[in-house]
Amino acid sequence: MARKKTTEKPTTAGRSGKPIRLQKILAAAGFDSRRGCEELILSGAVTVNGEVVHTLPAFADPDTDDIRVEGRRIRPERKVYFLLNKPKNVICTSRDPQGRPKAVDLAPCKERVFCVGRLDAETTGLILLTNDAELANRLTHPRYELPKTYEVTIRGRMEGDDIEKLKKGVWLSEGKTERAAVRILRRTPLETILEISIRQGLNRQVRRSFARLGYKVKALKRTRIGEIELKGIPRGQCKPPSPAQLAYLYRATGLKTQRKAPSNTKNTREK
Repeated sequence: MARKKTTEKPTTAGRSGKPIRLQKILAAAGFDSRRGCEELILSGAVTVNGEVVHTLPAFADPDTDDIRVEGRRIRPERKVYFLLNKPKNVICTSRDPQGRPKAVDLAPCKERVFCVGRLDAETTGLILLTNDAELANRLTHPRYELPKTYEVTIRGRMEGDDIEKLKKGVWLSEGKTERAAVRILRRTPLETILEISIRQGLNRQVRRSFARLGYKVKALKRTRIGEIELKGIPRGQCKPPSPAQLAYLYRATGLKTQRKAPSNTKNTREK
């Protein structure tokens, strides 16, 4: 049965009296990040009071309107947070027509979560899963982005000149990358293992930077997001951030710390 379309945009408001953007409502309900929710709307998957919404901007009232995604009515969800040690060949999208394993499916909760940022399928390591859209938006915004630290194994011996180029920035198609912190962990004639910290989030930035300098990346693992470390999380498993870790993420992004810790962070300790 074909979906009924409408060119009218819902213009209702929430209890505050101000219009609420539809993608913000969907993100707050845990369907995806705001950008992902925009894609959902444009694809025609969202209805408000029975009418398909397929253009932006669009507004609605979550308290009174019947808002559905692919027929599923949205309802407010508790905020949940997980630190995942992503395995290889697991993808960081909420949907995949090819049916590949998804990072979000590894979260031990019934709430619909999404990845904050992305790691490509071949990259392993630390990623945050949550349905807290406001925190996710801050963490991926250029103004607040925390440094991401990676352990990189490359073929060949990298010498000082190329290390300095990495530190100063490498020219990619989008322009020159920002400065990076680079530290050699181990080096042999056949391979080099480095630690690199970056703040930018360009697509496959680390791999492309090494390729630009003529090096093949054999293994890439994210080991840290800001001050939060991967250590102590087995591969393929999730761990709730401690209240202190969550408070750090809120402070680092300019958000007020929640007065009460989410239920999935209670009674956890940093190791």
